[in-house]
Amino acid sequence: MTSMLLIVQFVLVILLTIAVLLQKSSSIGLGAYSGSNESVFGAKGPGSFLAKMTFLLGFLFVSNTIALGYFYAKAANKSVVDDITVPVTAPAPAAPQSVPAPAAPAAADTNASH
Repeated sequence: MTSMLLIVQFVLVILLTIAVLLQKSSSIGLGAYSGSNESVFGAKGPGSFLAKMTFLLGFLFVSNTIALGYFYAKAANKSVVDDITVPVTAPAPAAPQSVPAPAAPAAADTNASH
């Protein structure tokens, strides 16, 4: 699921970039945010097809980003170790054979040589 959303994310980024670059530049720079007569979308709002398409692509991009964040956070709680299965038919290792302890060395007679 996340791989499909990631592919959709790349396609949305490319389409959104193309939609923004195709729009007509009003050449006002940062003046659009300073309260000049010419607003960002004009007096009637976003009327052109490209402006509506840019808004739709932006909305889809943000929605897809939120969905990707949700699925990646959900997958972060899983571990690779959780998916490992131990085969039940594997034989248990054999118990080590008990080795008898070596015999104690014979006590030397110290009085025999005097």
